[in-house]
Amino acid sequence: MSKLNLHHIGQLSPEMALLGQLYGAPAHGYDLHRKVVVDLGQVWHLSQSQAYSILKRLAFQGEILMEEITQEKLPPRQLLYITPAGRQHFLEWLETPSGGSTRAIRMEFVTRLYFIKQYFPEKLLPLFDLQRTETFHHIQRLEKACAELPAEQVYNRMSLGLRVEQLRTTLAWLDKCLESVGS
Repeated sequence: MSKLNLHHIGQLSPEMALLGQLYGAPAHGYDLHRKVVVDLGQVWHLSQSQAYSILKRLAFQGEILMEEITQEKLPPRQLLYITPAGRQHFLEWLETPSGGSTRAIRMEFVTRLYFIKQYFPEKLLPLFDLQRTETFHHIQRLEKACAELPAEQVYNRMSLGLRVEQLRTTLAWLDKCLESVGS
């Protein structure tokens, strides 16, 4: 039986949506969560507890710092700052294409697009070009894998065919997005 390893999705996480908000300015965890929900709520379904868990992990990894702010008659709040390591990680992530999964494109590319438009609008067109190229190459890999399948592997062919068609539709979607975001 032929082994196909063309559907790696990776670790899709709203981590960069939170880190990217801190790239702009320090903030409290509650405010970060609220900003992601308002601006990217159809991209990432992020509960408040999940946001706090991710922020704790980012602090443990040295990508953010937490400063405790005391409040009169209220519990202390945490003000969060991005560290140089966090900035570098975020900027490297911004330059990385989202791969060939429509799910990764829907989630990660849209998140990258959100931050590129906000922080580096001059990089908007290169981001689209990079994602278009990555998507096109993934279509080629899937078509090659499909062509190499034995004829009796009908269901594998169907699955690969669907993925190819989804990615072709995604290419057209990328063009429409550029029109709407580029203006």
